[in-house]
Amino acid sequence: MKKYFLCAALLTILSISAKAQFSLGIKGGTNFSNINTDNLNNSSVAGYQVGLFARFGGQVYLQPEVYVSSTGGKFESNDNSYSGHVRFTNLNVPLLVGARFGGDNLNFRVMAGPVYVSNLSTNESFSQNFTNAYNDFGHYKNSTLGYQAGFGVDIGPITTDLRYQGNFSNIDQSYGQRPNIWALSVGFKIL
Repeated sequence: MKKYFLCAALLTILSISAKAQFSLGIKGGTNFSNINTDNLNNSSVAGYQVGLFARFGGQVYLQPEVYVSSTGGKFESNDNSYSGHVRFTNLNVPLLVGARFGGDNLNFRVMAGPVYVSNLSTNESFSQNFTNAYNDFGHYKNSTLGYQAGFGVDIGPITTDLRYQGNFSNIDQSYGQRPNIWALSVGFKIL
């Protein structure tokens, strides 16, 4: 019985102290993504992201997020004889660990951590000769595991982040397709 009481007391103390260092907010922004592909030229496409974030802790913090994003890429053959375009709508769930420097109303942050990405939908557009040349191109995975790293600035309740996102694995094994994303977001702490 003592163990249960001690655990309950410890959890209560931790939750009270965590509540004092907790924030919840909304975020939105833009991203620029491309998909590196073996034997094809690629270029970036612009997309969006919108969702929620929470932040637990003080100088060192944990920041889980959930947001929807639009990413993708454009492909061309080396001689420009065929091309393709793909766009994904994803559900992203990063779990970032960060450090904060500065005061309460103005601080700078660095963060990094893993991100789980679930593909909600895929929109592909390939030229006919592209499909003939690469008939197994575009067999994309439903989910991937990647990483994010970046920095941010908080000014009062407003938060801004610039991050890079990469993948630990290819999204299509046949052609070594690996997405790379730069994302800029602005958020507002509501709690």
